[in-house]
Amino acid sequence: MVVWELLAPRRRQTVLRSRRWPGNLGLSVINTLVLRMAFPAAAVGAAIFAEASGWGLFQSINAPSALELVCSILLLDLVIYFQHRLFHAVPFLWRLHRVHHTDLEFDVTTGLRFHAIEILLSMLIKIAAVMALGAPAVAVLVFEVLLNATTMFNHANVKLPGALDRIVRLIVVTPDMHRVHHSVRREETNSNFGFNVPWWDRLFRTYRAQPADGHDGMVIGLDQLRDPSELGLIRMLMQPVRRLN
Repeated sequence: MVVWELLAPRRRQTVLRSRRWPGNLGLSVINTLVLRMAFPAAAVGAAIFAEASGWGLFQSINAPSALELVCSILLLDLVIYFQHRLFHAVPFLWRLHRVHHTDLEFDVTTGLRFHAIEILLSMLIKIAAVMALGAPAVAVLVFEVLLNATTMFNHANVKLPGALDRIVRLIVVTPDMHRVHHSVRREETNSNFGFNVPWWDRLFRTYRAQPADGHDGMVIGLDQLRDPSELGLIRMLMQPVRRLN
């Protein structure tokens, strides 16, 4: 995705990568270490445990394996959609999630820029969903791979031809679709919550096709946090406990 961004960028960036990437990548390293310590087996381990214990919906019904696989992936993605909306709606959770939105540009590293506490809460929600569903371990593994891949894709500053974007976004969230979610306009920030498939936004009427100011004219980030000093790793880690004007 980085190579694609260099070869065919969608937007011209005014904030240097050298200002943004150390903090974004630093958060990713911290999150990986925190997750490994807190949940060594993560969501796949929870699926194996649920399977062995006979817990969850799919452990109590005799559905074909292929159907369990597809339904598990779709239902887990629906959980992530509603979790994302929850993190926007609840003030305490928004304090954590706004770290993701205070990036002043939008590229593949924005997809790594999450506060460690949000990552822990997200994993707890995911584990609870996996165990409630009794999702097969292979389905959880496929879901995790897809979610991480699509997150890198739809946060990338890459250019897709308009006609191709309109087709692709029928199946998966594209960068042009998700970029709208990172606009400073509140009504645009509260739209396009999907990370993987775009269908939930259409179904629950949170879909917005294009930004009001166009992709070249839209402003990325939040109005309250536009000082480049906020891009530093320590500032991002402390951001949820700071009161904004």
